[in-house]
Amino acid sequence: MSDQIQFIVEKLNQEPFRKNYNLITFDSLESVQLLQLLNDVLGEIDPKHAVDIREELPEQTAKRMLSLLGILKYKPPGSISDLSAFRQGLVTGSKPVIHPVLHWLLQRTNELKKRAYLARFLVKLEVPVEFLQDDTVADINKQYEELMEAFKNLHKECEQLRTSGLSTAEIRRDISAMEEEKDQLIKRVERLKKRVETVQNHQRMLEIARQLRLEKEREESLAQQKQEQKNQLFHAEQRLQRAQLQLKEMHHAVVDSKPESLMKKLEEEINFNSYLVTEKIPRELESKKNSTYILQKVVAEPAMNQSDLNVLEIKINEVNAQINQLIEKRMMKYETADSKFSMYRQQASIISRKKEAKAEELQAAKEEMSSTERQMLQKTSQAQELEGSEVLKGDEFKHYVNKLRSKNTFYKKKRLEIAEITAEYGVLQRTEELLKQRHEAIQQQLQAIEDKKGISGYSYTQEELERVSAVKSEMDEMKGLTLNNMSEMVKKLNTMVAEKKASLAPVIKELRQLRQKCQELTQECDEKKIQYDSCAAGLESNRSALEQEVKGLLEECAQEESNYHYINCMKRNLEIQLQRAKEEMKAYVSPDPQERRKAIREQYTRMILEQENLGKKLREKQKVVRESHGPNMKQIKMWQDFEQLMECKKECFLKQQNQTAIGQVIQEGGKDRLVL
Repeated sequence: MSDQIQFIVEKLNQEPFRKNYNLITFDSLESVQLLQLLNDVLGEIDPKHAVDIREELPEQTAKRMLSLLGILKYKPPGSISDLSAFRQGLVTGSKPVIHPVLHWLLQRTNELKKRAYLARFLVKLEVPVEFLQDDTVADINKQYEELMEAFKNLHKECEQLRTSGLSTAEIRRDISAMEEEKDQLIKRVERLKKRVETVQNHQRMLEIARQLRLEKEREESLAQQKQEQKNQLFHAEQRLQRAQLQLKEMHHAVVDSKPESLMKKLEEEINFNSYLVTEKIPRELESKKNSTYILQKVVAEPAMNQSDLNVLEIKINEVNAQINQLIEKRMMKYETADSKFSMYRQQASIISRKKEAKAEELQAAKEEMSSTERQMLQKTSQAQELEGSEVLKGDEFKHYVNKLRSKNTFYKKKRLEIAEITAEYGVLQRTEELLKQRHEAIQQQLQAIEDKKGISGYSYTQEELERVSAVKSEMDEMKGLTLNNMSEMVKKLNTMVAEKKASLAPVIKELRQLRQKCQELTQECDEKKIQYDSCAAGLESNRSALEQEVKGLLEECAQEESNYHYINCMKRNLEIQLQRAKEEMKAYVSPDPQERRKAIREQYTRMILEQENLGKKLREKQKVVRESHGPNMKQIKMWQDFEQLMECKKECFLKQQNQTAIGQVIQEGGKDRLVL
């Protein structure tokens, strides 16, 4: 709280307030003076509120201040839970209410000035729905909203231009310089075109140059993309490191904590959440529903004028009076019976209110803690990205705070000294002005006396002569002093030059010797370098020859190794074949006929005999087919002819049947005619 009051006093002592308060005088201000001071701060933010609060009613003052604070989006601190209490404190000029408001306003004066200026144009006028049914009013309201949107866009553009740091004069200079450069470039391009036209294949060369330029631009863009991707990779690695560090800290926190503390913490959270779910949130929801229902009823009712409002206020006052009377009667009736329970009811209501207030404070503290944790993480990440340094902790932070406090006290002392000096300067300036005024008055009196005596201008001429003589004497003195100073300076310079020469003589001798030595060493270095280069070239040639030889030997070794593996495989195949030949000889020589049958020779012999018999049968079959081929072909031809003959007979038979059927029909028709 003391820091808050100190900040308020410092801000009020600066421009544009210049109140010259200290902590004691500011704390001793009365409620009316505090309200006037708050009104002055609000008037600095919005000039419409620069009024004297003694000329208006307290309710009007409170209403005006509350409306402006609402526009500025001020939220009362967590200790003031009821808005009516805040309004009452604002009317009475209570210090616990006024001080936080002043601190909040003085912290962000420039931002609030801008917000108040924008509120004059962006606070939308609420037009009733029944008035919007009129086409004229609806059109005007639509134009009003369009103008508001246009004002928003123009204000954004204006702010962007202000923050860009460019002025119109600079832009004009840049434009003129760019136009001159454009003219020069056009002239150069024309000259180059004339030169290029004389060159053969200039179109192809221009096309190649254009392609080269495009490729260079592409290369630059690719390099830029590569750098951006590197930066993104670096930032991603940093974020990964921070996340790993946070995970490690959380693991440590979980490891260090005990099950009892965790269970206790969880029980507290469960109790708090259950209280919110079962008591606080349903009650708030019910109150919101009631207020919404009342507002809906108010909206559904027709528009009322001032007389209707007065009638309603009178009815409300009467109903409140009746309620108070009934409450008094009830208290008088049940005072003896409920005297014991009333105390407990009061205590229970007080405890419930305290419980609600503490729950709200706890919720606000949790939200504030979460927001501060997020801000701390953001600040640490920003600090690590910018500087890469860690956040101060423990003794280092205490040392840093003590250092800041010492600097703050030193700054305050110097600031007090500056304030005293400025005050003394103001006093001296005022005395100077008074002396000048007195001097002018005396000069006017002296001039009037000179005019009266007939010697006008005498004092001025005398002053001019005295001034000229004084200036001449000063110039003579300055010339003499200048000549003396110059002669002394020349002497000093001569002595200094001589001393420097004397002191530099041995150094120059040493420098000459060192230069000669340096030349010898550079010559020797050049010779050694030549020897080194020749030796390095020889070694390099030897190395390349050895590398070629080693390469050839390696290839030869690889070839020999492949030959070795090939021969080894052939050897294995031959061993397998030899083993099979031995087994075959063993089976072929064996006296057992079963073993002989297993021999490959016997198997192949049987297969050859079978194939020979099969070939013999096929040859005999082929011989039979050849012998019967001619008769068979004749028989096929005869059958085909027979089939054609039968087809012809069939067709003839069908034709004959059709003709006989037609003749029968004709005969039957003739018989019918004869009968008729």
